[in-house]
Amino acid sequence: MNKSRLDGLIKRWPALPGINGKEEFFNSAVLALLLPVNGDYHFVFQKRSASIRQGGEICFPGGKFDPTKDADFKETALRETVEELGVSPEKISVIGPLDTIISIMGTTVDAFLGVLDISSLDELNINSDEVERIFSVPVSYFENNEPELYQVSITAHPSYINQAGEEIVLFPAKELGLPERYTRPWGNIMNNIFVYKVAGEVIWGITARLIRDVIGKIKA
Repeated sequence: MNKSRLDGLIKRWPALPGINGKEEFFNSAVLALLLPVNGDYHFVFQKRSASIRQGGEICFPGGKFDPTKDADFKETALRETVEELGVSPEKISVIGPLDTIISIMGTTVDAFLGVLDISSLDELNINSDEVERIFSVPVSYFENNEPELYQVSITAHPSYINQAGEEIVLFPAKELGLPERYTRPWGNIMNNIFVYKVAGEVIWGITARLIRDVIGKIKA
């Protein structure tokens, strides 16, 4: 690259950093919805239909970023919420972004906080193909109850054994001349998993992290 081209790039350098390698992940967006109820705010949750990905789990509305439909992740969160909950977009006010989550399972989640302008959940016309049911929980419950904390161990495997008993090498450390330790599984990173037990359900994983993000910002 010649100097004039590089000088032009320097002048247009992004003001904010992005996420390195984001295009390699499953990119999604969700909307953490608040509903005013009797002078309090409730989080609105949905239980996913058993027939879809991660069926039976509790989550906020949201889904995969679609570059053919969405100009940005905020549009993804709104589009998916409208489709899943059967609510008019005019009934949703987006307050602002929450912290982006980068999951060890290969997913990024750009999240937003929003307020739902309806009188009750009965006004929603949920998409039964994706949503089994919806329910709400007071935000104050999460302010007053810390989540349970568990951990899982994450290890990098440079190879695996397929069903035929053959070793499939994914990362040829030996051929690359790297230290011998990288020819075997390495690392043993402990990843935190937060769990809330409420309303007869278990709320965990990314959804629990988003709840903690909101509560942390409220308390701060």
